[in-house]
Amino acid sequence: MEKLYCLLLFGLFFTAAADAQSVDSIMRPVPESLKKDTLVQKDQPATAFPDSVSTKPALNTGWEMNSDNFSMQSLSQQILGHHPYFGFASVAGQRQERIKQFHGKELLFYLLVLLLIIYGILRRLFPKYFSDLFRLFFRTTIKQRQIKEQLMQTPLPSLLLNGFFVISAALYLSFVLQHFELNPLNNFWLQALYCCVGLTFVYFIKFVGLKISGWLFNMEAAAHSYIFIVFVVNKMIGILLLPFLVFIAFTTGDIYSVAFTLSWCLIGVLLIYRFILTYTAIRNQVKVNPFHFFLYLCAFEIAPLLLIYKALLLFFSLTT
Repeated sequence: MEKLYCLLLFGLFFTAAADAQSVDSIMRPVPESLKKDTLVQKDQPATAFPDSVSTKPALNTGWEMNSDNFSMQSLSQQILGHHPYFGFASVAGQRQERIKQFHGKELLFYLLVLLLIIYGILRRLFPKYFSDLFRLFFRTTIKQRQIKEQLMQTPLPSLLLNGFFVISAALYLSFVLQHFELNPLNNFWLQALYCCVGLTFVYFIKFVGLKISGWLFNMEAAAHSYIFIVFVVNKMIGILLLPFLVFIAFTTGDIYSVAFTLSWCLIGVLLIYRFILTYTAIRNQVKVNPFHFFLYLCAFEIAPLLLIYKALLLFFSLTT
């Protein structure tokens, strides 16, 4: 009973507080701003407001719910069409594509493609020669003398690959001269032609000079071995320079720098490998001091190239 009395007293107290609050709100004076607003609204003419209970909406929202062909597919299409982030209802337009054209290196591109095609044709025509060449160069077989004799018995692919080396090496030398701004000519193709002629002249003189030296000093076998190793390494240089020529010709920035550096490292490693092979081949046939062999390299490998380059610089400086 005591609990029931307490609940009744609490209810009476809550009701009295609510009545007092409502009376206070009624008796509170109205502010001046509200009075002015009510006066302005009284002066304005009365406007007719639309009925809020009307079944037809006042605005056209784009939804078609009462059409005769209404179905779940049309509803899903309307939902996608009203998507706030993706324009499913927009009409796809045709984009005008512009063909990007490059000018200035078309002839170089066609020449490199021609070199790749020539290499592929040679590889298909003489597969046995290429297989023996790679096996002999990388020393993957014990029968080196037999493979060497087989390579000597096929002069046609050897001659073609020597020409291939001259073209690829001449292009690479032209890129090197252009990179270091040492080119005496402003015409790239004329410079590449001079490089081809210079390489052909240098290796022809070397071939004839080694043949004559071997015949004079009765060391024809040693001279023949030296010539064979030199031209085998040259063939490998001509083949391995192909991808670097593509990167150097058509790239810029970091890729160009990396390709140029790797090509220098490749040529340096191959030349050192050639010197080691020639020294071991000659030492087996002739007693040669390493210091004398080093003097030979400086006199007959490095000095002629420097002299030819100096002569070309003097020639072009006089002509211009």
